[in-house]
Amino acid sequence: MLIKKSEGICSSEITSKNVYLNRRKFLAGAALSGAAVATAALKFRELAAPSSTVLAGNKINGIGKSPFSTTETVTPYNDVTHYNNYYEFSTEKDEPAQLAKNFRTRPWKVKIDGQVAKKLELDVDEIIKMAPPEERIYRHRCVEGWSIVVPWVGFSLSELIKRVNPTSKAKFVEFTTLYDLTQMPGQRRNVLEWPYVEGLRMDEAMHPLALLCFGMYGEDLPNQDGAPLRVVLPWKYGFKSAKAIVRIRFTDKQPMNTWNISAPQEYGFYANVNPHVDHPRWSQAKERRLGEFFKRPTLMFNGYDQVASLYSGMDLKKNF
Repeated sequence: MLIKKSEGICSSEITSKNVYLNRRKFLAGAALSGAAVATAALKFRELAAPSSTVLAGNKINGIGKSPFSTTETVTPYNDVTHYNNYYEFSTEKDEPAQLAKNFRTRPWKVKIDGQVAKKLELDVDEIIKMAPPEERIYRHRCVEGWSIVVPWVGFSLSELIKRVNPTSKAKFVEFTTLYDLTQMPGQRRNVLEWPYVEGLRMDEAMHPLALLCFGMYGEDLPNQDGAPLRVVLPWKYGFKSAKAIVRIRFTDKQPMNTWNISAPQEYGFYANVNPHVDHPRWSQAKERRLGEFFKRPTLMFNGYDQVASLYSGMDLKKNF
């Protein structure tokens, strides 16, 4: 049997603690007999299929269905809420759920400024009411090699952008997330430059697939998944989807996004899912869906071909 040394294993190859512990429970139950075996089998099937029980919080009423949704099987709610990339809380994927448990999402203001006709500071609930909510089942690809399918709730980011009337000088949109050392213990470590900043080109932000998100699985966003407001960009790697947004700035210059500042040789500004451009330390040609064992081929733009025209004529290896 081939055993890898720990320094030779990338994070995408490591089974999450949550999945590992659940598998151990199943294997232990399989050793029992009769009704205990049947119970263990049911629990195992619950890991492999979407949960019928959602525990995030308040239900969101009046949610419409979106034509942008994928028909792929939704990732179980428990996996999506307990395997999180959220460095503001922890670099460990199984820790944000616990560390963000008491994170305060109200009151919450979002400042909108820069190249706009009128600068605003809006309560998050004012933003949420700007357009009818719809559910979009999007697949996502993490740069580390794992993927998920999530039913997000929100509306097109373009709805907000049109309301604030950007000027002709606005070429990019910059998102800044909350900086709060008292609530976000991960920010006490210099693993990244805080606060977290992300950016999009205006045409990317205006694309119908770009989602301003405030819920998932029919309920309010859990804290560890970006509450109370985040963006969701299904054709880009996960780090582009800024969480806990407190500022949206329109600018004529390309923003310096956090991961590009931290490791410019590894994380570009565009971060489009591209199986032909490898991360310097691992291949991006395949991905593993959370909760599954076998890998599957990675799709260009994560399968969202609708955005291909945004990058026509660009060198996607240079603009990675």
